[in-house]
Amino acid sequence: MRVDFFGIAFETPRVTFYLWNPWRAALLEHKLFDAVAGLPGVRREQSGEEVAAHVEDPKTVRLALTAIQRVIKGWQEEAEMGTDRRTWRWLIDGDTNADGYDHNGEEFCLWGILRVSLDRGGVGESEKGEDIDLEGFGLRIWANK
Repeated sequence: MRVDFFGIAFETPRVTFYLWNPWRAALLEHKLFDAVAGLPGVRREQSGEEVAAHVEDPKTVRLALTAIQRVIKGWQEEAEMGTDRRTWRWLIDGDTNADGYDHNGEEFCLWGILRVSLDRGGVGESEKGEDIDLEGFGLRIWANK
């Protein structure tokens, strides 16, 4: 399937969204995963320390990314007016050796996690910014075999 990830196109058999260590994940990470896992056509799988939502349809991937944006925009709107500014971005990572395997011996793929930023400070105050990687929630774009 062909997946468009914010203007970058990938040929992939599926995209998997993860909630790692659910007992330690933040409420925002749970909301993000639930928004994706609740979509039609998503196959949910649970193992010992993670919950996965497999998506194999490009339209559902698009719906999942839109659902994630909606949850994040809701989180942004919870900020205090005039003192808090909340932003977010995707961090995409992948590593491979010359044979196409990552450091764990698995086939190469791309991983994505969200980074949220909190900027606090009022008029006349210096800005106090903080970046937080949502390491409990992420996605995997599988390699096409």
